[in-house]
Amino acid sequence: MLKLDGITSFVAIAEAGSISGAARRMSLSKSVVSERLAELEQGLGAPLFHRTTRKLSLTEDGQAFLERALRIVREVEEAAAEVSERRGQLTGPMRLSAPVTFGRMHLGPALYPFLSRHPGISMTLELDDRRVDAQADGYDAVLRHGAIADSRLVAWVLAPSRRFLVASPAYLKRHGRPRRPADFADHRAIRYSNRGIADWRFLEARADEFVRPHVVLRVNNGDMMREAAMAGLGLALLPTFIIGEQLRSGELEIVDVGQSPETEFLYMAHPDGRRASAKLRALADALKEAFGDPPYWDAGLAWASGGGGGLDVDKAAFEGRDKER
Repeated sequence: MLKLDGITSFVAIAEAGSISGAARRMSLSKSVVSERLAELEQGLGAPLFHRTTRKLSLTEDGQAFLERALRIVREVEEAAAEVSERRGQLTGPMRLSAPVTFGRMHLGPALYPFLSRHPGISMTLELDDRRVDAQADGYDAVLRHGAIADSRLVAWVLAPSRRFLVASPAYLKRHGRPRRPADFADHRAIRYSNRGIADWRFLEARADEFVRPHVVLRVNNGDMMREAAMAGLGLALLPTFIIGEQLRSGELEIVDVGQSPETEFLYMAHPDGRRASAKLRALADALKEAFGDPPYWDAGLAWASGGGGGLDVDKAAFEGRDKER
């Protein structure tokens, strides 16, 4: 009969790439982990790794077994966590994916108090601007910014997100201020490469009046988009959770072309068909509370009604909210 500790050790070796790395992760001696692997291979009647002096690599049988082994380990961990949850404790592993800029600027500060309150949770957070497959890649949940479209996911809205077309005062002085989408022909753009040409969508724009500007920079990171806009390279369409501070300081200005970008949200999504754990629900509630409604990064920013909108900065309101946090 196969033993669970052997399967767990196999998964740790596959993820760490070495027996010594797995031993460190599991707080066991190298010899114990090696013995567990040997016993598992003997029970299966097949080697699971190619062994060389430098590294281990999965055999064909090992690769096939890994998929099932990951599922087994995950089910056992979730079962143990569920027992703890029944006793009112939030424990066990949690694996999340989130965008890089949002994770650095806002998710981290909201997560740290949550993890301090629940020390039994072991979280793995992977920051990546690409759209990962929550189901196939084994995430408990993914945090995303955008429209909610993936029908395979159950989404919880964490906060509304407002995006604005912005540019630096220096850029607008050199190139003028576009007043309608047709004016984009005379302008330069900084684009988010992970969304492609579909990123610049305005609710009221007709296809025959929309002109795409010359793209001076494509990049898959919001921090760099903001910095490029501040450097005067061109127009950028960015959410206020990235550019709120620069709008308040005047380093970036909203460019009103009479039309609004599509509505978007910050949301947490988990695979459809998988019951959301108590700790995942608790995390969603904690993030909602930390971000606020309206979200704190919009504090001190007031937009005029109408397409695009102008901007008024209420510095007193912003400073008051900042002190509360």
